[in-house]
Amino acid sequence: MTRVWKWNRPVTVREVLEDLQQERSIAYTTVMTVLDNLHQKGWVRREAEGRAYRYEAVSTRAAYAAALMNEAWSQSDNPAAALVAFFGMMSDEQRGALRDAVRIVQGPETTEPTREPTREPTREPVREPEAEPVEPATAEPATAESTGSAASAGGAGENPASASEGGGR
Repeated sequence: MTRVWKWNRPVTVREVLEDLQQERSIAYTTVMTVLDNLHQKGWVRREAEGRAYRYEAVSTRAAYAAALMNEAWSQSDNPAAALVAFFGMMSDEQRGALRDAVRIVQGPETTEPTREPTREPTREPVREPEAEPVEPATAEPATAESTGSAASAGGAGENPASASEGGGR
């Protein structure tokens, strides 16, 4: 299976044989028998090509490893203890890979601890003050008392009409 996974494409018995023969002496019939057994077990599929077959892995090596781990874990009488023991055997690099895998499985919204989003303080839009109604001029000249009373009624420089409409600050 290692050779089939390594190439990640359909392979012939001859290709696997030639690759293995670089490391050791092995017979064509041995490779053919092993690939046929893998086909019967459902690990590879094959398609006829002339008088030979092309073999292709049914699943990835990662999926196979995951299935083995799941099978071993599900047979434990204490799955939590089995996981703790397994994690204890991992290297720092493997633990990092595990953290990455958990982030992928959980999705992007749970990759960081939940925090309140930080927001800029909201500011009300600046509005131009409404023009004060102009009263018709009277025959009497304005006195300090008459102008002061108008200013004190609505606050210093504030338009009383806009303050009553909720626009006051």
